Amino acid sequence: MHGRPHVTLEDVARAARVSLATASRVLNGTTNVRSDLRERVLSAAADLAYTPNAHAQALAGASHRTVGVICHDVSDPYFAAIARGVMRVAGDSGLLVMLASTFRDPRKEIAYVSMLRAQRASAILLIGSGFEDRDWERAMAAELEPYRRGGGQVAVVSRHRSLKVDTVQPENRKGAAALAEALLGLGHRKFAVLAGPRTLTTVVDRLGGFREALAEAGVELAETEIVEAPFTRDGGYAAMSELLARGLTATCVFAVADVMAIGALTALREAGVSVPGDVSLAGFDDIPVVRDLTPALTTVALPLERLGELAMELARDRTRGSRSRIRKLAGEVVLRASTAPR
Repeated sequence: MHGRPHVTLEDVARAARVSLATASRVLNGTTNVRSDLRERVLSAAADLAYTPNAHAQALAGASHRTVGVICHDVSDPYFAAIARGVMRVAGDSGLLVMLASTFRDPRKEIAYVSMLRAQRASAILLIGSGFEDRDWERAMAAELEPYRRGGGQVAVVSRHRSLKVDTVQPENRKGAAALAEALLGLGHRKFAVLAGPRTLTTVVDRLGGFREALAEAGVELAETEIVEAPFTRDGGYAAMSELLARGLTATCVFAVADVMAIGALTALREAGVSVPGDVSLAGFDDIPVVRDLTPALTTVALPLERLGELAMELARDRTRGSRSRIRKLAGEVVLRASTAPR
């Protein structure tokens, strides 16, 4: 084979018939790997002309003005608002931002980090939930650790359990618990939840906080009242449609993201179910559009642009010590017309 303009780590792993994590460990020299697997990876890398460490010398000897931002879906207003904050701070520092969407594919996220390393970006920002996936964690760490040793800066938004990098963390669990308490205060005792995939740490935290607060009040959230669907508007529509088809008994539905709540509201309207007359509906994030819905959406408001600004501020700060920094930002429950007393 002949080398391509840019060969990714995923290309090498595929050619060697090994996992991304194994390919990363071999090429970064961070861990012992079985000799036969090592030979396969090194052979594939040589055949593809893969050069993973070129960024280190470049970062050490030159000033690069590019920041790579990897998010789940830039069309989602949640990520667009955070990216706006990133771009504001980057622009003030004369930095160019390159933006990539993974559509919540963990393999794409690792591949994009590999590309940004090869492009010698001065900083990489991961914007969005981590994955409850040990293989992803190991592969991502194997990419980021040598990048940082070579002078690259890394910051993430949301919880990434095992990555030892600077983190801006929205307090998802506390925010969801506060929302549950507010809805209980309105008199609701029967709840349903529209959840994204529980492979995402954001979903785990928001669902966990909501469920724990209900349990503390003596209210059980049955597993049958939790519907998993894609973390999108269409996912919310599908999940709400499923609940309706089963026979909706909840007086209040919590969608773990506003975009899911938007889809849920459409499904309820099409089914002739009044919000909040028949059922109350709440979301999480406070993306700008939810204030203009009819009815306006009850939600947990996060300072979305500030999340992005703070992540970029951490990434451009080269005075940090050896310890990773964590900045937590709280959400605030905002009760609007989509919820009513019971």
